[in-house]
Parts: sequence; structure tokens; C-alpha cells
Amino acid sequence: MFKKILIANRGEIACRVIKTARRMGIKTVAVYSDADADALHVEMADEAVHLGPPPAAQSYLLADKIVEVCKKTGAEAVHPGYGFLSERTSFAEALKAAGIVFIGPNPHAIAAMGDKIESKKLAAAAKVNTVPGFIGEIKGIDHAIEIAKGIGYPVMVKASAGGGGKGLRIVFDADEMKQAVQSAMNEARASFGDDRIFIEKFVDQPRHIEIQVLGDKHGNCIYLAERECSIQRRHQKVIEEAPSPFLDEATRKAMGEQAVQLAKAVGYDSAGTVEFIVDGKRNFYFLEMNTRLQVEHPVTELITGIDLVEQMIRVAYGEKLAIAQKDVKLNGWAVESRIYAEDPYRNFLPSIGRLVRYRPPAEGKGAAGTIRNDTGVYEGGEISMFYDPMIAKLCTHAPTRLDAIKLQIEALDRFYIDGIQHNVPFLAAVMENKRFQDGRLTTGFIKEEFPDGFHGIALPHAALEKLAAVAVFAHARDNARARHVSGRTHPESSYPADWVIVVDGKEHPLTVAFEKEDGPVTIQFRDAENGGSGFTHSFVVESDWAPGQPVFAGRIGGENFVAQVARTQGGFRLQHRGASVNVAVYFPREAALARLMPEKLPPDTSKQLLCPMPGLVVSINVTEGQEVKAGETLAVVEAMKMENVLRAERDATVTKIAARKGDSLSVDAIIMEFA
Repeated sequence: MFKKILIANRGEIACRVIKTARRMGIKTVAVYSDADADALHVEMADEAVHLGPPPAAQSYLLADKIVEVCKKTGAEAVHPGYGFLSERTSFAEALKAAGIVFIGPNPHAIAAMGDKIESKKLAAAAKVNTVPGFIGEIKGIDHAIEIAKGIGYPVMVKASAGGGGKGLRIVFDADEMKQAVQSAMNEARASFGDDRIFIEKFVDQPRHIEIQVLGDKHGNCIYLAERECSIQRRHQKVIEEAPSPFLDEATRKAMGEQAVQLAKAVGYDSAGTVEFIVDGKRNFYFLEMNTRLQVEHPVTELITGIDLVEQMIRVAYGEKLAIAQKDVKLNGWAVESRIYAEDPYRNFLPSIGRLVRYRPPAEGKGAAGTIRNDTGVYEGGEISMFYDPMIAKLCTHAPTRLDAIKLQIEALDRFYIDGIQHNVPFLAAVMENKRFQDGRLTTGFIKEEFPDGFHGIALPHAALEKLAAVAVFAHARDNARARHVSGRTHPESSYPADWVIVVDGKEHPLTVAFEKEDGPVTIQFRDAENGGSGFTHSFVVESDWAPGQPVFAGRIGGENFVAQVARTQGGFRLQHRGASVNVAVYFPREAALARLMPEKLPPDTSKQLLCPMPGLVVSINVTEGQEVKAGETLAVVEAMKMENVLRAERDATVTKIAARKGDSLSVDAIIMEFA
């Protein structure tokens, strides 16, 4: 076996590869840019070598430099992870020429499947079902409009060298084509150095289901079932699961066999993924083949018990697959949530900065199932603007799909992140969604279920009452600690019994009773409709929560309950099941006075275009004095390799432009003003 390998990547996937290599007794070499000097993968590896400045083109994409580092450190092989150089034929060839093993497929397979246009031709020749479209390079906007007219709208404009949703646009009519083609080409050029695009039919009510394949250098190839990846936003996967709740055994077998058929046609000899679009009648069409490890590979590992990174390393070393198709058994269900540094309340725009607090749920196997968290960050680390905004991949595995979802919801409630914005509340909201739990998924799920964006979710009354109970429990614990601080005037004073808890504007009068400060608390709710006289019901709250802990975990009314707790002036900010609520804790007299306080309104920014996230101004599309119509493009801002087109919300006249092309702006910086 290899004695030392280099990981030509960063973040969670570099850490993931290091873990398996370490278990196999293989030493590892990490590479890093200036932005990643203190990154987790650098700390975990046996050796680390600096590559260059933060931009990927000056560091992680320097194939020659990585070959040089291999020679210098004695690394016998390179695992590319995903992204960066993982699907570059030239990189695999350069390693081969230097006598270094590429832990991935042979260069011919990468070239054949890496080009989306050529791969469709090969798939058709291998008798794999393909999506109707124009299999060839688009020569310009007029050519694109002509082709789309022949295929029929809606169509997808896609980067030939694309992946991860980069350089992909859905177009519904000819008027949208010009902007779609230009943006797709710009993103493709920036992300892959190749601006070629092609067009294919957009399948209505589509599901994105992919087959994991695994081949060796001896002609053996198997499939490891499927992954359902339909929950997507901006064509990027957000939640994945295995197996799919939609496929029957016959369709799974047919898709798996076609995937193996295609892999064998190009002599595929590593882990790879054949992606399909599946319609509502289980008709499936080849989409593309990713000749690398997928981001979502952990869900396949959890249901099969097969370590895909280990298999890639063994196959690259020349070993035969020790697993035959008949040996592949599916066990239970796995769900993965991608936790991103982005603000779901601001249209999921990127968020960068320091992870002031990073407390993921405990990993391991418990009575309810298994929790796994693949990450490349740590508390105190930085989320950089130069790379993908992924913080972690949270996976849960349980005997059934609903059990895995339930475990995922609780794990998300326990996942505490502070210092940047993140999408954990949104992920929890999706998990709670009935349509998701029923398995009625399409790639349009997020757009259909959250048509106006994400604004949090409304919790049922019973959950709000439990949050009120958490707030008064936390307040009592805070009060108990404060009474024992030295120098207090009346340390013997007891915690008052009567309180009014206000949860997002609704009052809950209640009485608190407990025998000892660190024991269970009985909370009796009073009848708010009758002036607080008489009790309606009560909860016993049991928890070992202590002041300062970010997560409350305990039992309320005999049931498990988890919520995130942040102290605010006069109360708490509590997060639970995708909802974030403000809870105030008042004496009855304070509550009466609070009702008289005027509401503080936010400032009026309706006549300004504000930068929605930290980013670089790609273009300013209007001039001062220009009249603009609702929907017209005003500016384009780029962040984390994604272009964001900012459009006019209403008809207006531009009175002032405060930013220029090339400016680097902070969140809420003024770009222009209107009359």
C-alpha cells in the first residue's frame, strides 16, 4: 500500500481523506494557500506545504506546483477530492508523467466524461437514456435562441465543463436567453477556465437521482445504489439522502445497470457518479457523469458500510475490488444536510467572517441512530470569501427514513454556530416540511415550498409554550447563579413565583415552583383569557442546562426538547425546528408597562440599492438620471464564485451611483439611490 499521499484540496473533503488515510496507516501531505494557513486540514495532516495566495488560480489550481510538492515530500499518490483539479485530464496526465499515482479514474475516462457535450454522445452510443437537446457547442446568443426554439422552452443553458450548479441557467423564453447565456459563460470562465455552453430540454417535475459506481483496473465495476439529490437551490444540492424514496427495485436495477454500462464503456476505474433526471413516471435520462468523489458520498457509505475513499485508494494502488454486486446490501436510511455560510433570511447570500462559536452535535452511534459530521472548520476559524461557503455536512443514519429525518432535526437543533450567518434554520424547516417527509420531491421543491424566500417558520402553540418554559427555566438558573455571586445585598432572597413570558408578542402568564435550585422546575400556565386567574396546565422541566451554554437539551412534560439559547436584553433569543423567536421574561408589572411602549420601526431603505452580501462589483448596468423599470438589471455582484444579479424592485429614476465596477463592498453598502 502507499506509504504517503498528498491531498490536493482543502476544507472538509481534505479532512475526510486524511481520516481514512490515517486509519489505513498512510501518511498525508496537505497543501494550503495564504487564506488556509491555519485551516483544520493543515493541522490534521502529517505534513503541510504552502502553495500561494488565496485565489485558487494562484494556489490550489497550480498543477505543476502540486507535482513539485509530491516530488519534494515523497508523496506516491494524490487524492484530488472534488472541485479544483479533480476532473482535469491534464492534471492526471502530469502526475502520470511524473510517476505519481492519481487516486481517481484514468485520464481517458476523465476526458470522455468531463466534457458534458462529449459525454452525452458517448452515453447515447452506449445505449444510455439521454435528455432531448442539442449535443454540440453553442456558437452565440442567436444560435442558442434558434436551438431553444427547436427543442421547446423551458431549456437549460449549461457550461460544458460545469458542475455544482456553476454556469447553469434555466430559460423560459427568448427574452431571457441573452442574459442567461452571458452569465453562464462568465461563471463557466471564472470557475473552469472554459466558457463553452450547450442546451438541453428542461424536464418538467424532475427528480435528480444519481448512481454511485465503483470500478477497478481489472475490468470490474459495480453500482452502490442511488442517492436522491432533488432538494436544490440555484441548481446546487442542499439535502441528499440514500436510498431514494421514489425508486422501486426495478428502476434502481435498471439505472444501476445503465450506469455500469456507461462506466465500462470508458474503462472507468475508480469511484464515480452517474447522474440522472427522473420524471414522475420513473423515466430516467442521463444528465452527466462526475469522475470524482461526490460531496454527498457519506450517505452511500452509511447505508452500505463501504468506505469510498478507502476503495479509491486501494483501486489506485492496483488492487481488485473485494466487493461484487451481490455483496452490496442496503441497510437503513441516511440523510445529509449541507451547512453553508449563508444568510437564508437574505435570499441565501454568502456570509463570511470568524466562527466565534462552533459546536456541532456529538458524533457517534446511539439508540436513535448514527450522527456523522464531516467538516473542515473549527471554533475561531475564518470562513473565507475565496472558496466554497460549506461549513459542514451533517449526516444521520437510522432504520427508516422518518427515523433518520427525526434524528436530523434534533441534530440540527443542537448545531450551534455564531459569528456568521448560516442555513441551519432553513435546513430544519425543510426537515419539518410535510411534503419533504412524505418524499414528494422535485428539483423545484425549494422554489415551490418557499416561493417568497425563507422567513422562518411558524411554530405550533404547543411548541411556543415549551419555548416559554425554556426561557423561564433559563432565567431561573441565571438568577440562581447571580444570587451566589459574592457581595450580593440579599443572597438569601428566593426566585419570584409569578412571571409573564412574552413569545413573539403573545403573553403567557405562569407560576414557577421548584424544591432546589438545580432540580426540576414545575411551570404552571395561568388562564390569560381570564386575567391570569386559575391554572390551565403545567410542565415539569428537567435539564442540566447551565448559564452560558448555547444549547438547552432536556425534557419538558416528559418529552425530549432541544433549543438554542442566546441571552438578550430582557430575555432570550431561542431557536427551535427552523424557527427563531424572541422571548421576554417580565414581572407582571413590567409586562403591563411593556404593553405601553411604542414600536421601534426599522429605517426606510426603499429608495436605495444595498449590497446584499460582501462581494465584488462585476458591473453597474445603469447611469445616473436613467429611468428603470421593475425587473431591470441594475448591477451584478460576485461572491464565492457566484454572480448575483441585482434587479429593480419597482419603476424608478437613478439619482446617485455610489459604487463602481471592481469595488469590494461590505454587506448593506449603498450601491445606488433612487427617486
